[in-house]
Amino acid sequence: MNENKINPLLCDPKTGMCEMPIGEKSNEIASIPAENKPIKIIYYTDPICSSCWGIEPQLRKLKLEYGNYIEIDYRMGGLLPDWTYNSGGISKPSDVAHHWDEASLYYAMPIDGDVWLEDPLDSSYPSCIAMKAAQIQSKDKAVYFMRILREKLYLDKKNIAKWENIAEGAEIAGLDIAKLKTDYENDAKKLFQEDLNLGRTLGVRGFPTLFFSDGNNNQLTVYGSKPYASYENALSALLPEAKKKDIPNENSLSLFEIYPTLAPKEYAVILDISYTEAKDILEELYQKGKLDKKTIKNGSLYSLK
Repeated sequence: MNENKINPLLCDPKTGMCEMPIGEKSNEIASIPAENKPIKIIYYTDPICSSCWGIEPQLRKLKLEYGNYIEIDYRMGGLLPDWTYNSGGISKPSDVAHHWDEASLYYAMPIDGDVWLEDPLDSSYPSCIAMKAAQIQSKDKAVYFMRILREKLYLDKKNIAKWENIAEGAEIAGLDIAKLKTDYENDAKKLFQEDLNLGRTLGVRGFPTLFFSDGNNNQLTVYGSKPYASYENALSALLPEAKKKDIPNENSLSLFEIYPTLAPKEYAVILDISYTEAKDILEELYQKGKLDKKTIKNGSLYSLK
């Protein structure tokens, strides 16, 4: 055990970061080509990063309001290589359980930390590699796939380092499981290594980290889980002419046609209403039989019936 290492699972709600030791930061600014859209975002994340789950509301809102301008490149960070980390009171999986329960309350997003007591993960690498395999098939399906993996982990307490849980998530996401398995065992490993290498070049020290670029070497970085304005301001600084799309809130169910599952915090941030108001609206729709609800000890997730 190396006791000097920062434990990657000790996410700090105040900074909104899950930090890890990745060498010294490079001064080099990577050239991020904006493909079809004027703003490219390199988003460093990890399927088991609780702070990344914490920014799902902000990220979903950003896509809805500014989706015409942004291309998000999801990169995997490899938050937990293994259990050779030992610091900050976390030296074994069971130590993470209480920490995740605290994170759930802080971010107001549903997380059940008991997965670390019942079926703990030995690494986040398998889920990271699975994400790279999914991206080979479809970028859009891969994003949906990661959402499914996170719901399995945070709400269903499923160990997403296990292939059977990965495959189950892939099926829901509409991925070709046979191809996913082949890519998972071959090309996806190389792609994941490329993400780790780029992360070192960019000086990524924790998750979430979002690099906003206009393709002309103008770059702004948002570290950690921040209020929505932080992400919007970064985009506006690089593209002042960007106009946000109005999000209609007349139809309470319309958001579910875009995002199949929503937590009250996501609903609140996207529609710019209070958490209490969002919870009341969703609960009323549930009581009327319009929505299904999955409830865990630290919150709920709603979906269309």
